[in-house]
Amino acid sequence: MVDKALVKQVMASVLEVDESAIGDDASMDNVQGWDSLKQMNLVLALEESFSVTIPDEDAGNATSFKLICLVLEEQLAG
Repeated sequence: MVDKALVKQVMASVLEVDESAIGDDASMDNVQGWDSLKQMNLVLALEESFSVTIPDEDAGNATSFKLICLVLEEQLAG
């Protein structure tokens, strides 16, 4: 199971927002400053934090907290 608190910590750090800004509905659409460059940095930080490799296709589609958790679940299960 994915440590959602750690996901939120990593997201808040990379996106340079307060952790309270990362709710279950957080996405590129509603988190200010979450752009394609930060998305790339976020994927790298998540890979390092969870010791996984996120495929490029999944990395490009993981544009919300829920989708990130889903991708991490898949990688940790595999």
